[in-house]
Amino acid sequence: MSQKQQKEVGENTFIILPQPDKTGETSIEEALLERRSVREYKDQALSLKDISQILWSVQGITAPDFGGRTAPSAGALYPLEVYLTVRTSEEIEPGVYKYLPDNHKLIMVLEGDVGTLLARAALGQMFISEAPINLVFSAVFERTTRKYGERGIRYVHMEAGHAAQNVYLQCQSLGLGTVTIGAFDDKEVSRILKLSEEETPLYIMPIGKKTN
Repeated sequence: MSQKQQKEVGENTFIILPQPDKTGETSIEEALLERRSVREYKDQALSLKDISQILWSVQGITAPDFGGRTAPSAGALYPLEVYLTVRTSEEIEPGVYKYLPDNHKLIMVLEGDVGTLLARAALGQMFISEAPINLVFSAVFERTTRKYGERGIRYVHMEAGHAAQNVYLQCQSLGLGTVTIGAFDDKEVSRILKLSEEETPLYIMPIGKKTN
C-alpha cells in the first residue's frame, strides 16, 4: 500500500479510492444479456480502479444533495453495510475493509486474508478463498424497521438484491465474474469480519477475472 493511498487516523487506516467512471463501453442491454454466475477465477490481482468501480456500483453516492445511492432504499434509510476482503490486489494489502460511501473510501478492519475462513463458513464453497476479492453485504435491520416495522425486513432483503444485481452488471462490464452466496453460517461470518451485534450478514460475492 503506497503512502499516497494510505492515511493513518488514530488506529484506523483509510484508503481514498479513485473516482468511478460514470460512462462505459458496455451497454446495459449487453451486460444483462451476458450476465452469468461465475465460480472460477484467474489467479490474477484486481486493480484499485476496478475495486473502486465495483464498490461504487453497490452503494456509491449518486445524489449528493440528499445522499442517494446506486441502489434504491426504502425511505432512503440505507441499512446495508459493505465489506471488502482482499486476497490479492495490485495496490491494497490483504485484509478486511469497510466501504464508506459518503467519502468513497475504505477503512481497514482487519489485516490478512480471511478468504479460507469465509469459504469454510460458507459450507466449504472453496472458490470463495480462490477469488482475489470478496464483497460481504450486511444489514442493520433496525434502520428500516424502526420506520416500517416488520415489513421493513422485506424491504432490506429487496435492497440487498438490488445492490447485488448492480455488482453483477458492473462486473460484466469490467470483464469480471461474480456469484451471490447466501449459504453460510451467519454467526461465523460475523465473527470472522468482526461485525457489530446489530449487523446481520446477507451475501458473500466473490469476484475475479473470468477464466474464459
